[in-house]
Amino acid sequence: MALRIARFVAQIILWFIGLSLLLVIAFKWLPVPYTATMAMDEHAVTKDWESLDNIDPNLVAAVIAAEDSKFCEHWGFDTEAIEQAARSNAEGGRIRGGSTISQQTAKNVFLWQGGGYFRKALEAWFTFWIENVWGKERIMEVYLNVAETGIGTYGAEAGAQRYFGKSAARLTPDEASRMAAALPSPKKRAVVSPGGWLARHGNSIERRIGIVQRDGLDDCVYE
Repeated sequence: MALRIARFVAQIILWFIGLSLLLVIAFKWLPVPYTATMAMDEHAVTKDWESLDNIDPNLVAAVIAAEDSKFCEHWGFDTEAIEQAARSNAEGGRIRGGSTISQQTAKNVFLWQGGGYFRKALEAWFTFWIENVWGKERIMEVYLNVAETGIGTYGAEAGAQRYFGKSAARLTPDEASRMAAALPSPKKRAVVSPGGWLARHGNSIERRIGIVQRDGLDDCVYE
């Protein structure tokens, strides 16, 4: 009995490894058609896949400035950010995350929203493989196409059309920074006419766009 259970578990693990690697390889080239987050969204989903060439560099710089300034330096995990988040969470108060853009992409494409050690372990598995199989340019392209940018809205193009009535290929620094500021909580954060802290946060991101571009913090996306 124990041997049969062990074989069954081993088969499940092997199937998971094989299927996950097959998906990673496939999505290196193919657009991601749908995600668990989209499937679980109670609203009608609007999305429109665009190549990175059709997404304004201002938005690339904005999400790096807002979400992951070391995107071009790390191997998928920012250990310093993780340690800082762990210390902050141990002290109590608002829970902070230390996820990189790579980790967020792995979660958005292959997994589901929410926490838990099991999901985080799977996230780490997929993050390792997309870093090594996809590379930074593809990770950024996929991230900007599957990230939730508003209620029922996914991807840079759908978000740009929703908020500004224009293509994601022609975003100003102000527009890009407002979209990036809303990314962590797009159902709650206003992109059009934000106020208070969110407006100040967007202004801060807009200032950092210039730093990202000047210092080449987005160079790995365009190699």
